Amino acid sequence: MSEKLSIIIEQLKTLTLLEASELVTEIENVFGVDTSVSVAAIGVIAPTGEGSTESDEKTEFDVILTAVACDKKIAVLKVVRKITGLGLKESKEIVDNTPKVLKEATTKDDAESIKKDIEVAGGTVEFK
Repeated sequence: MSEKLSIIIEQLKTLTLLEASELVTEIENVFGVDTSVSVAAIGVIAPTGEGSTESDEKTEFDVILTAVACDKKIAVLKVVRKITGLGLKESKEIVDNTPKVLKEATTKDDAESIKKDIEVAGGTVEFK
């Protein structure tokens, strides 16, 4: 990897979830791309790590908001604010632009709890 790319990667590591979300949105706008397909494809082909096998039980999950019923956006928005701790504007951005990551590297129990809360409010989630 070139030095230029290494510097960019190191800077990306310092971004908050909100800043990363804004960066993705800006990249989509500037370059006219749809990153939702790319992110899903990367998740499918990403290596699972050295020495891992199919029988290894996953201990960390990313919770992704995949869809929101049109008539349930406000209810889901309230749950998203509670889960993420973000403000109204940032939470609305997540709800309006699914799929979006709600919580990264969380436990199975926490992920299941979030899924239940989102589904009761009218949204759907998936785990990665």
